[in-house]
Amino acid sequence: MQVAELLEGLDAPPRLAAHLRAVHDVAHQLVDWAGQHHSDLDFDRGAVLFGAATHDVGKTVHIAELSEAGSAHEEAGRALLLDHGVRPQLARFAGTHASWTAPDITIEDLLVSLADKIWKNKRVQELEDLVVTQLAAASGRSAWEEFMALDDLLGRIGDGADQRLAFQASYPVHG
Repeated sequence: MQVAELLEGLDAPPRLAAHLRAVHDVAHQLVDWAGQHHSDLDFDRGAVLFGAATHDVGKTVHIAELSEAGSAHEEAGRALLLDHGVRPQLARFAGTHASWTAPDITIEDLLVSLADKIWKNKRVQELEDLVVTQLAAASGRSAWEEFMALDDLLGRIGDGADQRLAFQASYPVHG
């Protein structure tokens, strides 16, 4: 199933679609970088991109969470995706994107979570440390080297946050 078709079928608010696109675009930068600089890192690029494009789909049910804090959209999103025939391995991102310390979190989950933060230039040390740990384990390089490389990338991505925020804000919360 195509994400655009899913969002259209769910009558996703324009602001939500814009947010998901912005996070997907950032995730694309992350997976491109990981693929180029960490060929030894075993991850599912397609899963990360799907997860980034659908992580907040539960906000079609909990629309207030588009402008207010809340986590009800997480499980609602996972259930919604499952109800629409999305495999559990992909639907999980709707539930894991804000719980990067939960058991069984994978590098794919961490990259979706990271994209969901860095799109607006929000730095979360705990999350970044978990990504660095995974990168260092895969590469055999020191955590410090991996931190410096990731920090450089996140700084460059973060530089575009104002444009992404303006893009998202240009769409109405309600359709």
